Amino acid sequence: MSESPLTGDRFRIGYALAPRSVSSFIQDSLLLHAKQRGVDLIKIDLDKPLVQQGPFDSVFHKLYDEEWKKQLEEFSILNPTTIIVDPIESIEKLHNRVSMLDAVSQLKIENVNIPLQAFVDSNESLQDAVAANQGMKFPLIAKALLANATADAHQMFLALNKEGLNGIKPPIILQEFVNHGGIIFKVYVAGDHVKCVKRKSLPDINEEKLGNSENLIPFSMISYFADNEQSDESLAKLMEAAEMPPSSFVNEVSKQLRHALKLHLFNYDMIRDSRVENRYLIIDINYFPGYAKVPEYETMLTPCFLDIAHQKRSRENGNLDQSENNKTHEAESNGHKMDQLENNKPHEGESNGHKMEK
Repeated sequence: MSESPLTGDRFRIGYALAPRSVSSFIQDSLLLHAKQRGVDLIKIDLDKPLVQQGPFDSVFHKLYDEEWKKQLEEFSILNPTTIIVDPIESIEKLHNRVSMLDAVSQLKIENVNIPLQAFVDSNESLQDAVAANQGMKFPLIAKALLANATADAHQMFLALNKEGLNGIKPPIILQEFVNHGGIIFKVYVAGDHVKCVKRKSLPDINEEKLGNSENLIPFSMISYFADNEQSDESLAKLMEAAEMPPSSFVNEVSKQLRHALKLHLFNYDMIRDSRVENRYLIIDINYFPGYAKVPEYETMLTPCFLDIAHQKRSRENGNLDQSENNKTHEAESNGHKMDQLENNKPHEGESNGHKMEK
């Protein structure tokens, strides 16, 4: 049996995922890689109460209904040292695009920001929202307010002008589209472990294209803007030529985001602003993304599992140390009381002697 090289123990990591997530995330390659390093990934039976399962060093999940919240709370009370990945209250901030990017404002990194954006809750406020955000210009990306697993959450539109806003149904988030060379950087975070990959994105939009008769375009038809003569070969050259952001920079952004979000598992989409040299914009953050899309994703997730498991064992040792300290103090206190009793006996005898003499 393979053991953890650090402790000689095996670690038990429970996972609670929807069937679709299980098939895409828990692949044989991950199970084997983790097992060889002392980590056993154990499927949680959703038909049984969580408190009846375990023990686990950690429970990671991608479920959010009220019943599951209640189960997590009960389990945490009975297993206070087991680490839940991640707290539902932290995850829920990413399900709302109003609060999703709030954490970016907490970063102490000068050249990282978010695009100008506005929340619109009614048709009457659409035009007002654009006017109120000075500097926000067309084209604008219209995103659904809720960022969850539903189909509507992933439906987005590109509004080229004010007329295009008429075809959008609030509540939505309007986000300024920023030219970024047609390349997006997708950064995957698993605790302290980070991987950045580049992907093809929306092409840049110039003034000529803005003047076209189209007012509103679904993202599914966004290739409308691409150069019709652009071949697969030229796209490959574009991807190859795109410079990756420095790894030290990506790691620092990820570290600060992780602390601000209070999450272990997430990814964020980042673009490089074509207008300003080395200015980056974070445009989206997702909880528990499709890690299997990342090359050799097993090598970033397994160390994350090990880190969490060791953190849990440290919690246990801390509790044991505290318990031993309490016992020691209690023993010392009892010993001190016994000494006092022994010291008091002669005094009582002397006192009785004085009484007898009298």
